[in-house]
Amino acid sequence: MYDLLVVGSGPYGLSIAAHAAAAGLSLRVQGRPMASWRDHMPTGMFLKSEPWASNLSDPEGRWRLDRYCAGQGVEARHGEPIPVGTFASYGLWFARNALPCEVDERAVTRLRARPGGFEAALADGEVVYARTVALAVGVLPFVRFPEALHGFDPALVTHSSHHAELSRFLDRDVTVVGGGQAALETAALLAEQGTRVRVLARADRLRWNDVPPPLERSWWRSARSPHSGLGPGWRNWFYAERPGLYRRLPGGVRARVAATALGPAGAWWVRERVERAVELRLDQEIVKAKEVAGAVHLDTVTRSGVPGVLRTEHVIAATGFTAAAGRLELLEEDVRSRLAPGALEAPAVGPLFESAVPGLFLAGLMTAPAFGPAMRFVQGADYTARTLVRGVRQRLRGPAVRTAVAHGRRTATVPAPAAPARPVPEATGTGE
Repeated sequence: MYDLLVVGSGPYGLSIAAHAAAAGLSLRVQGRPMASWRDHMPTGMFLKSEPWASNLSDPEGRWRLDRYCAGQGVEARHGEPIPVGTFASYGLWFARNALPCEVDERAVTRLRARPGGFEAALADGEVVYARTVALAVGVLPFVRFPEALHGFDPALVTHSSHHAELSRFLDRDVTVVGGGQAALETAALLAEQGTRVRVLARADRLRWNDVPPPLERSWWRSARSPHSGLGPGWRNWFYAERPGLYRRLPGGVRARVAATALGPAGAWWVRERVERAVELRLDQEIVKAKEVAGAVHLDTVTRSGVPGVLRTEHVIAATGFTAAAGRLELLEEDVRSRLAPGALEAPAVGPLFESAVPGLFLAGLMTAPAFGPAMRFVQGADYTARTLVRGVRQRLRGPAVRTAVAHGRRTATVPAPAAPARPVPEATGTGE
């Protein structure tokens, strides 16, 4: 039986594994490394985060993105976006160097609690046992569609995270729904390959991030608006650097931040590409959609009540993700139902990322309502990995954990759960 099973091997899963290995835990990591970045983002996309804010985490900080880039003959510069493909390759390099074991690419298809820990069934039927589990499944289980677009054939409606390449849309008419980075960059790539493309968004105007200020500035400019992994400014600095303090904020404040902070916006470097080549239909919400003769007909309405109609060959919903407990389908129902009072709510987590199910730790987007916006980005991986592994070690050696000898081996009994944390609103995010 392993001390820790890490389910998922993206930036959070690999960072947790690196810290767990350094702590001497017996470890197993399941899942295709960097799958979201390798398999669900088209060639030509870039990281929105600064290179220095996109490091995976190991205890000594040895395996940084800038070090990987230097080994490839590329300099990771402030203010210059990193290609998604480079970042994915960096994650694979990190896994080879920071982890003592190879990542097992087989997916976990079912996870259930059992006496002494957890039982995980893999895609080929093998069963793995672990005393604790870190669930770092990324954003793909949580794709969000507008209600009007539910139930369509994927030939007509897809999510932006469903595409590793966009060539199937060459010379076609495509409508991208959303006003964030995923929508705008997808639309730019489509236009640049010859697709007739438009962006349809509820907002009456698009928001664009500013060109970042220089990394080296006068002390007083830095004091007025410090750099952070989530952008300049003291508020962003607090979200990025103090997730533990963020968690202590009143629930109402955290709910407001979750709904408003770091909302949909395009990176400064994609603005010209969109404005020169993409049709923009703003202040329009989809109220009804139907298939007609192999195309999608959209009925829209503006905030002032003006109706509209649009016919398009394909709709790409770049409408983000909702981290609801009910969408964790790999969990057995009895485990899933204990994570949150309602299936559409985000799971509650304690100060060390442990869920209401003892021994089950959560990471990434699921923890954004508790620990703040940093958990929607790679920036949050360092705090999560350090804190979560501390929680795992505490769970394994805590005074409430009883050991027994059975047939010549030690077995651990996980104690009854403590009262779960007060529920907080669902986590939402649009991704990098």
